Amino acid sequence: MSTSQPGAAMAASLAPLKPKTKGFLRIARHGVGPGAMYVITYHRLQQDAASHARPVAAESAQALLELLERIGIDFRLSEVRGALEDVLRFGSASIPDLWLSDEEMIEKGLVES
Repeated sequence: MSTSQPGAAMAASLAPLKPKTKGFLRIARHGVGPGAMYVITYHRLQQDAASHARPVAAESAQALLELLERIGIDFRLSEVRGALEDVLRFGSASIPDLWLSDEEMIEKGLVES
């Protein structure tokens, strides 16, 4: 007869979440029109020597939107929409208050491990 351990399952589901680091995403446009390229860099507010920001390139506006979606950016937020407008108007902008864990940043290619 097999016995289950409900305590083990409960402990696994209540495992502490990995701490997330507050930072911001910097977007810079290079070029104009359909041939524009975008460089995205995540900057942590609490810097440490373990990881360094790594710029990620998006070859088009559509690729930029797909990358931001993959990172988990919420396009419904006014700060995000305003930042995207600023990128189109001024060539660069920042998306503030972005919280990512170390694992998420490495997974998304935003830092070098």
